Amino acid sequence: MGLGTFMGDFLRQCGGYAVVDGGLATELERHGADLNDPLWSAKCLVTSPHLIRRVHLDYLEAGANIIISASYQATLQGFESKGISRDEGEALLKRSVEIAREARNIYNDRATKGSWDDFGDGLKRKPVLVAASVGSYGAYLADGSEYSGIYGDAITVKTLKDFHRRRVQVLANSGADLIAFETTPNKIEAQAYAELLEEEDIRIPAWFSFSSKDGTNVVSGDSIVECASIADSCKQVVAIGINCTPPRYIKGLIQLIRKVTSKPILVYPNSGETYDGDKKEWVASKGIAEEDFVSYVDKWCEAGVSLVGGCCRTTPNTIRAISKVLSSRSLSSVFGANMLKSYELK
Repeated sequence: MGLGTFMGDFLRQCGGYAVVDGGLATELERHGADLNDPLWSAKCLVTSPHLIRRVHLDYLEAGANIIISASYQATLQGFESKGISRDEGEALLKRSVEIAREARNIYNDRATKGSWDDFGDGLKRKPVLVAASVGSYGAYLADGSEYSGIYGDAITVKTLKDFHRRRVQVLANSGADLIAFETTPNKIEAQAYAELLEEEDIRIPAWFSFSSKDGTNVVSGDSIVECASIADSCKQVVAIGINCTPPRYIKGLIQLIRKVTSKPILVYPNSGETYDGDKKEWVASKGIAEEDFVSYVDKWCEAGVSLVGGCCRTTPNTIRAISKVLSSRSLSSVFGANMLKSYELK
């Protein structure tokens, strides 16, 4: 499958729309993980990989077609600062993808045997991709700067390429189906990713997703249109979108991205709450209920989105509800196409 047709073919297999998974860290905490650490959810690669597998499975059972590895905060530099050697760090990066692949295999085995999920629904065989997560340089700093994108003048495209290079090489050869560059906060990091993919001749596809707090620009203040243009011009990029952004901003951002790309658009917003980088906690004052989150999905699809999931503070219940909305859209489009065909045959 060529990179150019990769995502289009996958979306057709899914019925026109694909479901991305939801928040990882908060679900790990719900299962008992202690994430009070600069490595955040990547800490579980060392301490409790079984919990990561459990959360991946929860999302697959909730309807996800794409599960994202627990490598967002996993950097070789971050591991080294915790006394983990370069070789061990590379093994942990690969392990993050292996765990997701194991979850996919377990799900497929259960679906083949006709097992049921916790809600009494039969598990269905379905296309599932494993995306290897790459968090931004700001995520490695663990000071909330991925939510501001302000890195300072000392950080250049070259600095960022050097920072990300080895991790991207390892993840590209880990058995993942694609690389997800997530919560990209500024234009220079998008440029660094695009150049890195070209320079290293990365053979698996990628998506770039950006975050915004105003509905017009990425969090640093750079134009979302400029950032999306960088992603669009990179041949390895097969989808462009938004993550970790309040749902109320998503529709306007989709419309801006559509001006500069015909590649599939993905969105996986957060719950609408705000992250306080100083206190290292989510401020719940502006959060929205799961039902309200899901009420946006049809509007996003009408604006041009074909992949939908959730980011921080969303749960398997959120993903289950998104899956139901997208399934009904897929069914109605198939039904509509069949009606049109039968009409044409008359």
